[in-house]
Amino acid sequence: MEYKVIWSRFAEKRIDEIYDYYARKVNVRLAKKIVKNIIIAPNILIRNPKVGAEERLLQHRKIEYRYIVTTNYKIIYSVEEKDHSIRIADVFDTRQDPGKIEYRIP
Repeated sequence: MEYKVIWSRFAEKRIDEIYDYYARKVNVRLAKKIVKNIIIAPNILIRNPKVGAEERLLQHRKIEYRYIVTTNYKIIYSVEEKDHSIRIADVFDTRQDPGKIEYRIP
């Protein structure tokens, strides 16, 4: 059975921020390309949601978080077996301090 990808408001906000940054600093064309790659990346999870590695920095949480990487961004997600959904919690720039991950996801 295929899973449905659901983006959190926080993750959507991060995508907007990434777009705005690249549109201002580089150009709109690159901003669109980066955002498009981020948005389509989770499609690989639809048939095999556990393909992503476990996020070690969030192992102490009740929810199991996994991630996939596209360009410089780590897409952090959880799998909800009950309703066959993949919930995208964050889009994290891997060039930042990894310790920030723990504080960004509620």
